[in-house]
Amino acid sequence: MIFNKFSPKQVRSMLWWKLPETRGCDAVICDGSVRSGKSLSMTIGFILWSCSEFSGQTFAVCGKTAGSIQRNVILPMQQWLEGIAKISLKLSRSCFDVTMNGKTNRYYFFGGKDESSYMLIQGMTLAGVMFDEVALMPKSFVEQALARCSVTGSRFWFNCNPDSPQHWFYQEWILQLGKKNASYLHFTMDDNYSLSPAVKKRYESLYTGVFRERYIEGKWCVAEGIIYDCWKDEYIIDGFSAPEWCQWYISMDYGTVNPCSMGLWCVTDDTAVRIAEYYYDSRKEKYSRTDEEHYAELEKLAEIIGIDEIQAVIVDPSAASFIECIRRHGRFNVRKANNDVLSGIRRTSTLIRAGKLRVDKSCKGFLSEVKLYRWDEKSPVDSVIKENDHAMDDTRYLVNTVLKNTILRNMGGG
Repeated sequence: MIFNKFSPKQVRSMLWWKLPETRGCDAVICDGSVRSGKSLSMTIGFILWSCSEFSGQTFAVCGKTAGSIQRNVILPMQQWLEGIAKISLKLSRSCFDVTMNGKTNRYYFFGGKDESSYMLIQGMTLAGVMFDEVALMPKSFVEQALARCSVTGSRFWFNCNPDSPQHWFYQEWILQLGKKNASYLHFTMDDNYSLSPAVKKRYESLYTGVFRERYIEGKWCVAEGIIYDCWKDEYIIDGFSAPEWCQWYISMDYGTVNPCSMGLWCVTDDTAVRIAEYYYDSRKEKYSRTDEEHYAELEKLAEIIGIDEIQAVIVDPSAASFIECIRRHGRFNVRKANNDVLSGIRRTSTLIRAGKLRVDKSCKGFLSEVKLYRWDEKSPVDSVIKENDHAMDDTRYLVNTVLKNTILRNMGGG
């Protein structure tokens, strides 16, 4: 490995365990902006450290999901360590072996996506653990993994993008570095020498509001104010002509007491346009519609372009009765939406900022809510005020379930 290919901060994150000023630490924490080289340098450093200090031991590599660890760490690691280490993948057993300088260790990988995930790692004995994007993992999972590190000389490796300053990891680790005996490094995109100025500029253009502060500026900051403060009236269209090629979707946030919102979308590889909507507020109308009544409105919305043209109806995954109603009628392909709120808001913000999400002036529900949709500033964690959010939710379902794999992927911001 030629270390002059890396920035000084990347080198320090790899070799903190042997540098005079930090070799007595039990942990390293690397936070900061996206695309700053944290995962690359930390992965290389974790393998170098473990194969220098141990042989025949067991380690853990943790991410939000096992799939994200495979995609972001394990598969690229083979290229990063080419010529230095021999890596033997055993994906069916969720582990890999690394041999370096005559020493071999085993590394299990785990996803810490929810509070029940801690059970995956119970009972293990580890010599060290690396957490990729630790701020996305529940405290119970992280603490269980740390408790497994009972081998003498074991150490902890953490990296993440910033979140709220009330986040448990910021409060209990970054603000208590001395108590935790941890070394800390803050990264920006300037610490990644492989990024060209053009690529940096592209990433800077992807985010707005709190996401820009966190993912570009690398700040632990509070989410406050209007969520889609990047919305402009110039994104409203007056009349729509479908292009030669597009796909049609309907996104839906189901409600009986709360408003029910559906949007009809024309999606190309470059832009998504909400050309029409159904928005029914039972409180205003003083009458709650049944599943069958909402379904009849779904068909009316689809008939604007033809039911057979609809690729899928993307529905709130908690709306079990209505999903069954759609399936029973047999006229639509129905998909349960990805309901990851914060990722969906971030992705929607990216599309709005780039001018790739447009709305017909007839869509009054969307146009009313987009200027009222706010962060809950009283909440200790990132959350939205559950008002004026129904068209916002159905839009987020489309973005999280369809557009992240089309328009956003083409932008490099999925």
